[in-house]
Amino acid sequence: MTDKKIPYFIALAPILFLIVLLSVNVTMYDDAIGGSNQLALLFSGALAAMIGIYYGSKWKDIMEGIGNSIKSIVPAIIMLLLIGSLAGTWLISGVIPTMIYYGLQILNPTIFLFATAIITAIVSLATGSSWSTIATIGIALLGIGTAIGLPLGLIGGAIISGAYFGDKMSPLSDTTNMAAALSGVDLFDHIKYMMYTTVPSFIITLILFLGIGFYFTTDISSGQIEEALGIISTKFTITPWLFLVPIAVIVMIIKKVAAIPALFFGTLLGGVFAIFFQPDIVVEVSGASVRSMSSYYMGVLNAMIGDINFTAVNASINDVFNVADTDRSDLLKSGGMYGMLNTLLLMFCAMTFSGAIESTGLLKRMAEPIVEYAQNTGSLIATTACTCLFFNITTSDQYMSIVVPGRMFADTYKDKGLAPENLSRTLEDSGTVTSVLIPWNSCGATQSAVLGVATLAYLPFCFFNLISPLMTIAYGYFGIKIKKIS
Repeated sequence: MTDKKIPYFIALAPILFLIVLLSVNVTMYDDAIGGSNQLALLFSGALAAMIGIYYGSKWKDIMEGIGNSIKSIVPAIIMLLLIGSLAGTWLISGVIPTMIYYGLQILNPTIFLFATAIITAIVSLATGSSWSTIATIGIALLGIGTAIGLPLGLIGGAIISGAYFGDKMSPLSDTTNMAAALSGVDLFDHIKYMMYTTVPSFIITLILFLGIGFYFTTDISSGQIEEALGIISTKFTITPWLFLVPIAVIVMIIKKVAAIPALFFGTLLGGVFAIFFQPDIVVEVSGASVRSMSSYYMGVLNAMIGDINFTAVNASINDVFNVADTDRSDLLKSGGMYGMLNTLLLMFCAMTFSGAIESTGLLKRMAEPIVEYAQNTGSLIATTACTCLFFNITTSDQYMSIVVPGRMFADTYKDKGLAPENLSRTLEDSGTVTSVLIPWNSCGATQSAVLGVATLAYLPFCFFNLISPLMTIAYGYFGIKIKKIS
């Protein structure tokens, strides 16, 4: 990091350059996590490095900063690869088709979005992981919603809203523990204080989804649903015993087993259940013609690694629901580990940009006038919330959006006589929930890849994630539940 004073607008140059490039890419490309945005991040990182070197930074230090930034997402990379392989084994084992099969019989378009937010909230609250919830229950709910004719972005918004509510309120969540520890607040005091803003935000979210459900019309009839159920049950062995696989994963996470070994166990268990319940499908995926140990082995590994698409079944289901050829939905499809590679490349490029602007001191320089702006309680909380969003955009990492603003504003909250619960709540209301709304953030890129829905498609419908920062800012300006230091 350079000791020279960098002019503020020069420090902002990489951010402004990135915004310009991303704006151009949005107008010219449809893929939110495609190569154009990856190059935009690399070009902006290169600009940051050149500015840093001009003002005295050393190339060795910049590369070390980039390396540390990439190192921070290694657990996320492993989880992303495991989620891809888990989706593959859960597809060929019949776990996902079974969830879709029973879900189509229980849920209808009127209550689907409302129920989806509730279900994902409960699972995420129990597991403390929005990522695991979206990668398991979320995928099945997406398939159900697609089958009954709901737009992908709307379904994705309901899944993410519920998952992130549960993640925030769970004592098992890493971000919840991080925000509390960083602010010096007891974990359960932090959760209790978050309820004042988080619960009203989620209630408004549920009302919005329920309202959309009542006004949303679909041409899907009960006869079409029955026909689709027949197609699924003809291809797969449908049995409630397959629910043991997701239940086992959820129980492991509740029992505080780390997410990575829990997902790995879920992947292997899905492969075992595939051999027992769907042996013909496993042989089909392997490319062999007879059942054997080698064909079972190859079938499970192919599902974990590569693209699995039951084209004929998907085409039949699309025909039942009268889906146009130009808008066909592959209900029973998985990209495996290979399907996550584009997202991983985006995350690497985002962390390269993040490491460059941090190691050169540009990030610190950008943050200086922000702290000085906060003069009263309302502006302090609003500034904290905007800073969390800023770091989600610039560092592409939700942990950085909690850690850096937490350090920046801790003394300011004390100086103004505000209890640390105000800071911890604001960090969660703004940092945790907005990370999934940024296409190149590790959270946004991951959930977009897992659900197969572009970030900008689900963003307008992530009501909880959009309302939460506004709610905490409103509480600050109106002085609602602002705890003072006694």
